[in-house]
This record gives sequence, C-alpha cells and structure tokens, in this order.
Amino acid sequence: MTAFPSIIDKYLETAEQVDPIKCVGHVVKVQGLLIESSGPQAVIGELCRIEVPRGKGVIQAEVVGLRKEVVQLMPYGDTAGIEVGSRVIASGRRLEVPVSKKLLGRVLDCMGRPLDGKGEIASRVRYPAAAPPPDPLKRKRITQRIATGVRAIDGLLAVGRGQRVGIFAGSGVGKSTLLGMIARNTNADVNVVALVGERGREVNDFIANDLGPEGLARSVLVVATSDESPMARLRGAYTATAVAEYFRDQGLDVMLLFDAVTRFARAQREIGLAMGEPPATRGYTPSMFDSMPKLLERSGASDKGTITGFYTILVDGDDMDEPVSDTVRGILDGHIVLSRRLAEAGHYPAVDVLGSISRKAQAVSGPVTREAAGYIRRLIAVYNEAEDLINVGAYHQGTNPAIDEAIAKKKGIDDFLVQGVDEKSSVVETLQVMGEIAGVEIPVEEMQSYQKGTFVLPDDSYQDAAGEDRPDALEEAAEQADTAGQPAADGGPEGVP
Repeated sequence: MTAFPSIIDKYLETAEQVDPIKCVGHVVKVQGLLIESSGPQAVIGELCRIEVPRGKGVIQAEVVGLRKEVVQLMPYGDTAGIEVGSRVIASGRRLEVPVSKKLLGRVLDCMGRPLDGKGEIASRVRYPAAAPPPDPLKRKRITQRIATGVRAIDGLLAVGRGQRVGIFAGSGVGKSTLLGMIARNTNADVNVVALVGERGREVNDFIANDLGPEGLARSVLVVATSDESPMARLRGAYTATAVAEYFRDQGLDVMLLFDAVTRFARAQREIGLAMGEPPATRGYTPSMFDSMPKLLERSGASDKGTITGFYTILVDGDDMDEPVSDTVRGILDGHIVLSRRLAEAGHYPAVDVLGSISRKAQAVSGPVTREAAGYIRRLIAVYNEAEDLINVGAYHQGTNPAIDEAIAKKKGIDDFLVQGVDEKSSVVETLQVMGEIAGVEIPVEEMQSYQKGTFVLPDDSYQDAAGEDRPDALEEAAEQADTAGQPAADGGPEGVP
C-alpha cells in the first residue's frame, strides 16, 4: 500500500472533511450556557460552528437538544461575541479524535487537539469520542493482576488487568499524588491520563512532579481545566476514553487514570439544568445518572486488549453516600478509600485498607497471597478496635493474644503501608514483605504471576495511506501486522449511539 508524504496528509484530511453543501441556521437566543438557533438541520451530538461577527472567528458548539425547529447547542468555549443572527453551520459529523502511536508523550485538549506546542497529530484514523462499550459476551475474563507500584494496593487490594477501581476521598487527601505514583510505576503498556475540571495550575505540577519524564514518555494527557465550559469538561472525559480504546484495540494493556469523575458529573448537571431538566437527587439531573455507566462501562477488557481504570471521586463533605459516590461505587469493580485521618497523621498514601475493597483481588491472587493479605487485614481490624484502650493505657498485655499480636506487628504493618512518593516497590518485593509479616512463604509462581512480555506497539504508518480509514484497508493492515508477528491493529468502534 503506497503512503502519501506526511506533509500532504493534513491537507487531504482537511479536504475530506469539507462539505460543499452547508446546512446553515441563525442564533435566536443565548441564555446562560445554552444557545438556541433556528436551524440548521442537525442531529444530537453533531458539531456546529458559530460565526462570531466582526472578525472574532468561530466558536465550536455541539447539538444537545431539539425542540421543533429550534436547535439547542452548548459551546466548547466562551459565548462572548455571539449575537442574535450569528450564523450556525452544521459540520455533518460528531466529535472524533485523531489517534496514532504519535500520541505518546503528548498533551491534548477536550477535542483531541495538541496543547503542548509540539505540532499536530498527523493521523487520518479517528475514533468517535462517544462510543458503545465492548460487547459483554466478548469481554475477556480478568485473571491476571496488574502492578501499580503502590504496596497498599498491590499487596492488600490487588487489581486485575481490565478492572475498574474508584479512588474516593475529600479534597487535599492525595488523590492526584496517588494517580501519579501509579502512572510512573505501573507495568501497563500505555497510560492515558484525563485531568477533567482540575485547576490550571495543577496541570504542569502533575506533569513535572507526579508524572515525571519517565511517566510522560508512555502517557497521553487529556486536559479540560475548571475554567472551561461544561461541554469541554464533559467531552474531555469521552476523548480520553476514546484514546484509551484506540491503544486497547492494538492489543495493549492500557492504564486509564481519570481525575475526577465528580467534575464530569457536575458538568453534566450544568448542561442538564441549562436545558431545563428537572433536578433530582441533590440537584443532579437524570442525564447524569444515565451518562455515568455509559462512560465507565467503556473501560475494562475487550477481546483485543484491556483498559484498567482508576477513577478519582471527590467526595463532598467526606460523605460516601452522596449521589456521585454512591452511583460510581455501584458501577465499578472496587473502591479505594483515602482517609483524612491518616493523611493528617502523615500516613501516605492514606489508604484506608479496611474501608477499601477490590472485587477481583481473589481472582488475581494465589492462595498463599490471599492468606497473607487476610492475616494483615485482620491484625489491622483488631488493632483499630482496641486502639482507644491501648492509647489510654487501659489494655494490659497478655489479656488478649490477638491484640498482643496486633500491637507487636503494628510498626511492621505501618512501615509496609507507608510509601514515599518517589519510592517504587515491585510486586515481588511487596509480596515478600507481606509473607514476612504473616509468617508464610509466598511461592515464586504467585509473586511472578503478574509479569508479562515486553510490548511492541504496532507500526501504524499505514494510517497515512490513502483510504486506510475504510474497513478493507484496516483489515489489510491487521493482516500485515499478524504476518510480521506483531499484535494486529484494528479500527475503532463503529458508529455512535
């Protein structure tokens, strides 16, 4: 298959997207976040351009509702400059993200456009931002653990490849720092990091301090800061998931680190309220509860690769039963709770082991590992129950053998759970220490069950070839990859719900 020079590709791509017949409407009302126009003929989710008069350019917007002849749109940017009569031009397409292995090490905005000044992503393969989850009957079973490099997780809350886990905490307890540790230390092939609704200051801090050069080299960041419009924050979440799906479809194990689901939910609430949806639980609209599983179910294992998802949830008032926390906890495959009490005591990462659970830990851990983890959890529970008596000196040694054992091993357990931000611990090292605390010897095969071969990202140079976005061209590329002994490259999900 003959490839065009890369310098021509971007012009070919632009030409293919140009529609010579334009559907045009005109703005009739702007109220808060919502823009209403008379026309154009468009479908829900379609992208439109709103021309701002007096040479101020265009504003990207998305169709979110239809009411008779009125089209309701939400902008991706500021509405300043829009006036009654401004032209609204339908693009004829939904939001799609250009994908390629060239995304590694890049920082993107909510629409998949580069923010880092390193040039455009030259790829003619695009994935829809909104796509259906994998067929539940074609999902691979989760049978192998994935390493995070965090002892509290790898030892007592083992996570499987393709599992989805929530990190629940109030503000300032260490959610973003924990995500950075996982991104640097995981043995996943690729990291996709979504920073949705974060402070603008935190983006560079996360890249420099939490991710570091090593983590950034095999990561893709999608950023939609708190000052951006609700639609930008909402679509940033979908764009990050679409990027993760692309790498999963190459047969890779992807780590999706999402911060934070709560701000995604708030963006959906703002859009719903602007459209006139009735507020339900604590002001959240029905569309929020509908969109949450549609986003979270897209990660996980497919018949090609896996997306292991870590989603942070900002718990309002440290209330684990507030609507977002309660909804997400019922969808995901486990939850890690960060304790403010532990954080205030300088215990980092502040993982509340007893308040956390991994629903796949039993499936990805060997019998001796499960025994050691259960033993340590029991000691923590016994000590916590007797802590008040111990602290006031009311407990006398020898009264209860279980409490005596918990006191004797308290320091060893604390040393095991406390970990420096830059400290990496392999699964083998973690399980060895667990075995020493529990007084058992964990077999080598259990300690090394997480290991996998070094991945090779498939050559995606075919993406620059003419007509590669057709199914037959994608199949040909996949056959060539198979012949070369590499994982097959596949096209993205077809269609948008």
